Amino acid sequence: MRPPMAGPREFVVEEASPLDAAIRRALGLSWGQARRLVEQGKVSVDGGRAVVPTFRVRAGASVRVDPAARRQPPEHALSPERLVYVDAHVVVVNKPAGVSTVPYEDGERGTLDELVRRELGARTGARGVAPSLGVVHRLDKETSGLVVFTRSWLAKKSLAAQFRAHTVARRYLAIARGRVAPCTIESHLLADRGDGLRGSLERVPARMRAGREGQRAVTHVEPLEALHEGELEATLVACRLETGRTHQIRIHLAERGHPLLGERVYGRPFGARSVEPEIPAPRVMLHAALLGFVHPKTERPMEWSLPPPEDFMTVLRRLGHSATSNDFSTVTGPPEKGGTRAPR
Repeated sequence: MRPPMAGPREFVVEEASPLDAAIRRALGLSWGQARRLVEQGKVSVDGGRAVVPTFRVRAGASVRVDPAARRQPPEHALSPERLVYVDAHVVVVNKPAGVSTVPYEDGERGTLDELVRRELGARTGARGVAPSLGVVHRLDKETSGLVVFTRSWLAKKSLAAQFRAHTVARRYLAIARGRVAPCTIESHLLADRGDGLRGSLERVPARMRAGREGQRAVTHVEPLEALHEGELEATLVACRLETGRTHQIRIHLAERGHPLLGERVYGRPFGARSVEPEIPAPRVMLHAALLGFVHPKTERPMEWSLPPPEDFMTVLRRLGHSATSNDFSTVTGPPEKGGTRAPR
């Protein structure tokens, strides 16, 4: 086994590659050592923390590896302040990036639903007992922000109906490549567009559409600020979901030629082999900034908003954005008509 690093090291990436491969090549570490350093939050790329070992770094990126950096919270812990609202029927959570909402495959541990159950159990003093939670929607593993779980049958029935009726308020902040114009994107999403990836039926070659149907998906996109890194352009956008399909925002913007920064799945159109020059980011730059629904018991409209986390803000500042996270209170918008903003 190779010896661990003795202190912080910095290097410039010579050729584009996955982050763990770049670290292994530059520092002479094993694959396992390189991946653990990334997963534990001890690696930064161009000043922003990177937690995904397979994140593709560009040539010329500056990487710092510090074994003494503060370690990411272990998978069995969830800081109490991430439960932004709790009552007998619902719990609203500030999901950190890098954590699955629910298990994606058998045996996956440290998912958000598991961590929330443990924290609720600790609050009630019920040692060894994990309260049950209902799942009515999900966020992608790399997406940060607001998600709600239900704690009663009444709540699950009510919120499931609200999500089906598309009456739940959801607004996301994202950083996309290029100059994004205001638009409403509507398509019919397929679980497999023909190459193993999700995508819009309308973007599939005509010869492959026969007999296929997709789920209607609608995303309203509002550009907030033009950004750039050298000659490369980007845009901070707000996205309002009218429907909530898997990877909807990521797919819709990518198909318009504006994949999100950090995108590794939908970064190229159907059938394309070349990849456009990338602006590096430690993860997919997508944050669920606003969530609102009618409370299942009181029937009062409730709404929460959260500014982006530090990794998102670090990328924004590198691209010329000068505001702080506190300046995003106006981006998420006022409460829905007739609603009240819930305690945070």
